[in-house]
Amino acid sequence: MSRFIVRFLKNIVGDRGQLFEACQHTTDVDAHDEAEALRLAKQQFCALRAVGDWTLHADRVEVKSADFPS
Repeated sequence: MSRFIVRFLKNIVGDRGQLFEACQHTTDVDAHDEAEALRLAKQQFCALRAVGDWTLHADRVEVKSADFPS
């Protein structure tokens, strides 16, 4: 299994009208691949926020490998 860092990001308009990305949640997930990591992270995020659809709180998801080469 590999470790992945999954970030849920939301586009926000600031008080001066500038668009920026805010991180809504970050989690570490152990999974066989990125697809499984994404699925598990979405399940965790929905449970944490008590929603059935993660897109209510985030616009996109970023998945990165956290494994370091040996």
